[in-house]
Amino acid sequence: MCYDYHGSWDTSATGEHAALYDATSNVSTSYGLTSWTSSGVPRQKVVMGLPAYGRSWKLKDAAEHGIGAPAVGVGPGDDGVLKYTEIEGLEGWTEVYDMGTGSAYAYKGTGWVGYDDRRSVAQKVRYAEDEGLGGYFFWTVGQDLNWTLSRQGMALRVFNLQI
Repeated sequence: MCYDYHGSWDTSATGEHAALYDATSNVSTSYGLTSWTSSGVPRQKVVMGLPAYGRSWKLKDAAEHGIGAPAVGVGPGDDGVLKYTEIEGLEGWTEVYDMGTGSAYAYKGTGWVGYDDRRSVAQKVRYAEDEGLGGYFFWTVGQDLNWTLSRQGMALRVFNLQI
């Protein structure tokens, strides 16, 4: 699992629940995967998990909407969780891709949701390939609108998993 780093258990600030990188802490996919491989787990036996859902917050101030913005509660969805199919259906939301964290977020008014989109999936799959990992998986593919994220991952690379 390379997700659920932030969520409804901490509603004080927005957070990317599946950040590839986090320059402000060690709570990220790259840090976690590097910890496993530097501890001796063979890279080809490590498989990176990607979420097909997002986590949402209610912003304290609609004018402050970046990653880490102050929040006062969970946003839309079931306890602040939106399936990727639901995220793609949000109308009028401003979408932002954050290359620094390798993730996306969208906001509208006091609503905020962090998630993986096609760009972040591409960045993460390239990362997995560059690191020589065994592959990746999505949780859960049934939440992927028209296989958008899955197809992005497949278009980049098919791993040969060796167990």
